[in-house]
Amino acid sequence: MADLGQERRRITDPKMMRALAHPARLAILEHLNTTGEPTTATEFAEIVGLSPSATSYHLRELAKAGMIEEAPSRGDGRERVWQSPAHSWGLDMEADADPETRAAEEALLATYLERDQARLRAYLARAREEPKEWHDVAGLTTSTIFVTADELKSFFETVHALIDSLKQRNRKEASLEGARAVRVQLAAFPDD
Repeated sequence: MADLGQERRRITDPKMMRALAHPARLAILEHLNTTGEPTTATEFAEIVGLSPSATSYHLRELAKAGMIEEAPSRGDGRERVWQSPAHSWGLDMEADADPETRAAEEALLATYLERDQARLRAYLARAREEPKEWHDVAGLTTSTIFVTADELKSFFETVHALIDSLKQRNRKEASLEGARAVRVQLAAFPDD
């Protein structure tokens, strides 16, 4: 498993945002950042549901944008192996972003939200078939809270610290008994 350390990179370049604004590319980067495992185009093709040649195109676009890089060869050097240079990526929606950056942010966010909503709908469609221990602990909740900006910042910092600790643990203990990948979605925004 690749050691990506604690580095979290921010996406600020519109070129990077546009490169990621495709579901297959998001899936590729997510796989690399979730598993930490360098992966080939053929292996990615199975993950994203495309042909190896179409997947190779998407890998090259991500590499051009600096989102992925070639990893050391696993053997004879005939296959290109890809890795992420960071353990995670984040997007800051800068208030004073220029129009090109705003358009790229919106395209990336639309793709990201569509992908995450599709995953949530797929889970809800199969929720009743989940084993009881998983059915009983998975959830979806919406609450309205009254907080200051500082309290909301602290809330997010606490949630991120908890998520990061679990992500790091999973990297160190790749096969925890009974563990499954779990998608965590959280949005907190002013509602008026």
